[in-house]
This record gives sequence, structure tokens and C-alpha cells, in this order.
Amino acid sequence: MIIARPHSARTLRISAGLAVAAVLCLGIAGCRPEPVPSASPTTTTSPTASPSASPTPTVTPQAEGDIQLPTACEQLYSAAMLASLQQRDVLNDPGVTMTSTQNVDALEILTSGIPTIRCTWAVPSETGLATNVSIVDEAQATAISDALTGAGFACESIEGGTICRSEQTMVTQDDDIVQLTETHVLRGNAWISTSTINFEVEGYTEDIIATLWG
Repeated sequence: MIIARPHSARTLRISAGLAVAAVLCLGIAGCRPEPVPSASPTTTTSPTASPSASPTPTVTPQAEGDIQLPTACEQLYSAAMLASLQQRDVLNDPGVTMTSTQNVDALEILTSGIPTIRCTWAVPSETGLATNVSIVDEAQATAISDALTGAGFACESIEGGTICRSEQTMVTQDDDIVQLTETHVLRGNAWISTSTINFEVEGYTEDIIATLWG
């Protein structure tokens, strides 16, 4: 039996051949409604007729703290962080199937069809990093927060939102050390989820926050 507790440096013996759950990679799907053509004005011979003014379209302001979903992984990072990652590993290798969370409840929301962009830095192996930036509503954000808290994640307030972290260290029967981490940020309409396997990048999540919210 394997017992893994978040935030514990306690090492556990697990059977050889550590298995990492794989979930189909997510894509981004977007739908843009076709514009409705306006009716052509009708010409009238009445000398007293005057043209009516067209109403000015109302633009709904974006709520404070909300973001626009990036359209490319490169848009998640500062130039310095992107260069560092590019020197270290491969972006979005099609053979990498690791997910950005192993929490069942959070993963259910992540794979439910919410708007998301998935970015991985790895090749098929026992090391790598996976991040999703997703758009969630208030109910989904609350459900994610409750799931993480219930699973023992350490959560704290940050500017405009919440960050939750979990760390585990495991040892295989071959004495190979495996370090697993998860980090989640809930802020505005955004959910940033990142998981790593033997892959540490100092300031990674903080860089994404600074890039997306400026």
C-alpha cells in the first residue's frame, strides 16, 4: 500500500516502475458567431423623413482580475523564462501525456470542456512539467478550491486570488527518488494548474502570474 502525504519529505517504498497517470491532451476550441448582417436602409421619397441614428454598441467591460486566454504557450512566460525553458526541454512533445493535476475532482473539471491551453516541457520519460491555463466560472473555482483543500494542499491568499501547493517525495524499490509537485492558482476567471515530475523551475508559477496579469 502506498501512502503519500502532501508537504512531506517522508520517502515511501513503491513498486518498481512508477506509473504516471496519462490523460488525453487538451486542445483549445473556440467558436466565433457569424455577424448578423444589418438590414439595408429603405429609401423613401417623403421629404419629411429623417434618418434614425444607429445605436452605439455596448461593450461589456472585463471584470477586474479576469484575463483573456492565451492562444499560444509562448504567451504564458516572460522572455527570460521562455528562453530558460527552451534551453532545458521540448515544448509540447506529442508523446507527453502527463496532466497538470492528479486530483480527481480538479481533473474532472479540467477535462469537462472548459476553455484551456495546455503546455508541457518534457519528452516521454519520468521527468517533465505540464501546465494548463483555463477559464473557469465562480462555481468551478470554488469546487477546485474545495477539492484541493480537502486533499491536503497548502493554500494561501495572494494578490487577487489563492495559490495552493503540494509536494511529495517517493522512492522506488530501485532507490530512485521521485519528486512530485502540484501548484494551482485561482484568480479572477483564471485557473493555472501545474504538475512536475523531477522537474524544478524556480519562480515558474510566479512568472506566469506576472505575465498574465502584468
